[in-house]
Amino acid sequence: MEMDEKSIVERLETATTLLERALSGLQEHVTSANLLAGEVEKISATVEQSRREAELAEKLASAERELAEVKAAQNVLTSLRRTIPAATAEMLAKHGIGEGPVDVRALDAALAGLSLEQRIAVKTQLLRGGAIS
Repeated sequence: MEMDEKSIVERLETATTLLERALSGLQEHVTSANLLAGEVEKISATVEQSRREAELAEKLASAERELAEVKAAQNVLTSLRRTIPAATAEMLAKHGIGEGPVDVRALDAALAGLSLEQRIAVKTQLLRGGAIS
C-alpha cells in the first residue's frame, strides 16, 4: 500500500505542478489580452480624432467657399451701384467732370453755386455711386 500511496502522492505533485504552469500561462495570457485591449482603445481614439479633424476641415472649406461667394456677390453689387442720378451727371458734365474718378477741387468748384444741403446731397450720391472716395 505504501507503494500505492507514494504513486498517488507523486501523481498529485505532478498534477499540481502542471496546474501551476497552466495557471501561470493563463495569467500571462490575460495580462497580454488586457494590454492589447488598451492598445485597441488608443487606436480607436486616434481614428475618432482624425475623423473629427476631417469634419472640421470640411466645414472650414465650406465656410471659405461661402465667403468667396459673398465677396463675389458684393463685387457685383458694387459694380452695379456705380451709377449716379442723371441730373447729377448732367450738372457735372456741364463743368467738365465726366466718367471716372472725380477731382475734389473740380467738384467743389462745380458745386459752388449750390446751397450747402444740395452740395452734401450731390457728394453723397457720388459716394454711393463710387465716383469719389
